[in-house]
Amino acid sequence: MMGETIEIAFNFILIVGAFCSLVGCLGLVRFPDVYNRIHAQTVAIMGGCVLSLLGICLFTGLSVYTLKAITIAAFLFLTNPIGSHAIARAAHKSGVKLWAKSIADKLEEDKA
Repeated sequence: MMGETIEIAFNFILIVGAFCSLVGCLGLVRFPDVYNRIHAQTVAIMGGCVLSLLGICLFTGLSVYTLKAITIAAFLFLTNPIGSHAIARAAHKSGVKLWAKSIADKLEEDKA
Protein backbone atom coordinates (compact mmCIF):
# COMPACT_ATOMS: atom_id res chain seq x y z
CA MET A 1 0.00 0.00 0.00
CA MET A 2 2.75 2.43 0.90
CA GLY A 3 4.63 1.66 -2.31
CA GLU A 4 1.65 2.70 -4.42
CA THR A 5 1.32 6.00 -2.56
CA ILE A 6 4.98 6.84 -3.07
CA GLU A 7 4.76 5.90 -6.74
CA ILE A 8 1.71 8.13 -7.24
CA ALA A 9 3.46 11.04 -5.49
CA PHE A 10 6.62 10.41 -7.53
CA ASN A 11 4.68 10.42 -10.80
CA PHE A 12 2.80 13.59 -9.80
CA ILE A 13 5.99 15.45 -8.88
CA LEU A 14 7.67 14.38 -12.13
CA ILE A 15 4.65 15.48 -14.18
CA VAL A 16 4.61 18.89 -12.47
CA GLY A 17 8.38 19.19 -13.00
CA ALA A 18 8.04 18.29 -16.68
CA PHE A 19 5.23 20.84 -17.05
CA CYS A 20 7.40 23.56 -15.46
CA SER A 21 10.24 22.66 -17.82
CA LEU A 22 7.91 22.82 -20.81
CA VAL A 23 6.47 26.19 -19.76
CA GLY A 24 9.97 27.55 -19.15
CA CYS A 25 11.20 26.37 -22.54
CA LEU A 26 8.20 27.87 -24.31
CA GLY A 27 8.85 31.11 -22.43
CA LEU A 28 12.45 31.17 -23.65
CA VAL A 29 11.20 30.97 -27.21
CA ARG A 30 8.17 33.25 -26.92
CA PHE A 31 9.13 36.03 -24.50
CA PRO A 32 10.17 39.30 -26.14
CA ASP A 33 13.21 40.49 -24.18
CA VAL A 34 16.11 39.26 -22.09
CA TYR A 35 14.48 40.11 -18.77
CA ASN A 36 11.37 38.06 -19.44
CA ARG A 37 13.50 35.21 -20.77
CA ILE A 38 15.55 35.20 -17.57
CA HIS A 39 12.29 34.71 -15.69
CA ALA A 40 11.35 31.82 -17.97
CA GLN A 41 14.66 30.03 -17.46
CA THR A 42 14.31 30.46 -13.70
CA VAL A 43 10.91 28.76 -13.86
CA ALA A 44 12.39 25.92 -15.92
CA ILE A 45 15.29 25.36 -13.53
CA MET A 46 13.47 25.85 -10.24
CA GLY A 47 10.30 24.05 -11.21
CA GLY A 48 11.62 21.49 -13.62
CA CYS A 49 15.00 20.45 -12.30
CA VAL A 50 14.44 20.89 -8.58
CA LEU A 51 11.05 19.15 -8.57
CA SER A 52 12.40 16.30 -10.69
CA LEU A 53 15.34 15.85 -8.33
CA LEU A 54 13.05 15.86 -5.30
CA GLY A 55 10.81 13.31 -7.04
CA ILE A 56 13.84 11.10 -7.58
CA CYS A 57 14.64 11.43 -3.87
CA LEU A 58 11.15 10.29 -3.01
CA PHE A 59 11.35 7.34 -5.39
CA THR A 60 14.80 6.03 -4.45
CA GLY A 61 14.27 6.30 -0.70
CA LEU A 62 17.19 6.81 1.63
CA SER A 63 20.35 6.16 -0.40
CA VAL A 64 23.51 7.78 -1.72
CA TYR A 65 21.53 8.93 -4.78
CA THR A 66 19.09 10.75 -2.53
CA LEU A 67 21.89 12.64 -0.83
CA LYS A 68 23.38 13.59 -4.20
CA ALA A 69 20.00 14.69 -5.57
CA ILE A 70 19.23 16.78 -2.48
CA THR A 71 22.67 18.40 -2.67
CA ILE A 72 22.20 19.27 -6.34
CA ALA A 73 18.65 20.56 -5.73
CA ALA A 74 19.85 22.73 -2.82
CA PHE A 75 22.70 24.10 -4.93
CA LEU A 76 20.30 24.98 -7.78
CA PHE A 77 17.78 26.42 -5.33
CA LEU A 78 20.38 28.73 -3.83
CA THR A 79 22.39 29.74 -6.89
CA ASN A 80 19.83 30.07 -9.69
CA PRO A 81 17.96 33.13 -8.34
CA ILE A 82 21.24 34.84 -7.50
CA GLY A 83 22.64 34.15 -10.96
CA SER A 84 19.46 35.30 -12.67
CA HIS A 85 19.46 38.52 -10.68
CA ALA A 86 23.12 39.16 -11.51
CA ILE A 87 22.53 38.57 -15.22
CA ALA A 88 19.48 40.86 -15.27
CA ARG A 89 21.31 43.60 -13.39
CA ALA A 90 24.34 43.34 -15.69
CA ALA A 91 22.08 43.49 -18.75
CA HIS A 92 20.38 46.59 -17.36
CA LYS A 93 23.68 48.30 -16.54
CA SER A 94 25.04 47.55 -20.01
CA GLY A 95 22.03 49.23 -21.62
CA VAL A 96 19.92 46.31 -22.84
CA LYS A 97 16.51 47.83 -23.55
CA LEU A 98 13.27 46.62 -22.07
CA TRP A 99 10.44 45.41 -24.26
CA ALA A 100 8.52 48.36 -25.75
CA LYS A 101 5.33 47.43 -23.87
CA SER A 102 7.01 47.13 -20.46
CA ILE A 103 5.18 49.13 -17.84
CA ALA A 104 7.89 49.99 -15.29
CA ASP A 105 11.65 50.01 -14.91
CA LYS A 106 12.29 50.01 -11.16
CA LEU A 107 16.09 50.08 -11.53
CA GLU A 108 15.87 53.21 -13.69
CA GLU A 109 13.44 54.77 -11.23
CA ASP A 110 15.83 54.11 -8.35
CA LYS A 111 18.60 56.01 -10.16
CA ALA A 112 16.53 59.19 -10.32
